[in-house]
Parts: sequence; C-alpha cells; structure tokens
Amino acid sequence: MFSQTVEYALRAMAYLADHAGISQPNPTIAEATKVPSAYLAKVLRQLVQGRLLKGQRGPNGGFILARPPENISIWDVVEAVEPIRRIKTCPLALNSHSTNLCPLHRKLDDAMAILEKTFKATSLGQLLNQAGKPHPLCDFVNPGKITLGIKR
Repeated sequence: MFSQTVEYALRAMAYLADHAGISQPNPTIAEATKVPSAYLAKVLRQLVQGRLLKGQRGPNGGFILARPPENISIWDVVEAVEPIRRIKTCPLALNSHSTNLCPLHRKLDDAMAILEKTFKATSLGQLLNQAGKPHPLCDFVNPGKITLGIKR
C-alpha cells in the first residue's frame, strides 16, 4: 500500500526520534535502518525540505529532528515524502459523477480519510513510548533502553 520511500522515511524518522537531540550521519542511519545510503540521502533531503529534519554538513554533521518526536506525526512524515491524494472528483472524469463520487470511489476515499485521521493522531513519540512493546521498525542498540523487549 505504501511505497518503499514512505517505509524508508518512517524508519529513518523512528531512528532519529529514538536518538532525539543527537545528530546522526547518513551512514549510521542507513546501517541501523537497513536502507541503502544513496537512497536514504534522497529521502533525508525530502524530510529536510518538509521541515521535519535539520541537516548539518561537515565532520560533525548529520541529521536531527526539527522538533520533538511528540510533535511529529506519521502523517507529517508521509506528507513530506509522498502525500496521500484524497479523491475529490471522479478519477475517470465522468461528467455524471463530477464531485458526487460513485460508491467505489467514495469507499476508497473513506478509507483514505481513516488513514489520514489515524496518521495525524499518532506521533513518533507515541510509537516509541509504548510500555512492553518493541521499538518500531528497527533493532536499535541503546544502552539503558529497552530494545525489542531486551534490556541492554
């Protein structure tokens, strides 16, 4: 349902949310999230353009969240890299349908509306702070934090 770009963006953002406040270089993020470095560079650029990340060049450069994980929704991430298009008019351009969608396209748009509502209501912070649940998407190694149910 979602493209590889969206998946990679969510992995990177989850990783950076888990390391909030600490700049991470592309190769480190790529290794931790199992995303090819060159592809990740493009995704990170989109996230910077979407004002979700800040990037810094140089020897101590890397990427950092532009705001706290609690203030970044899954919707924000998806919208930054590949916006979900709602169905507002008949995709077939049928005059008889116009803005009065047929049952098929109405159901499809209703499903997209549910996704939109759920994604807007879920922050990266919420994903990372679920007691008894593994961290999302990646096998993070963080001393003192619980990773995939194992205290490290």
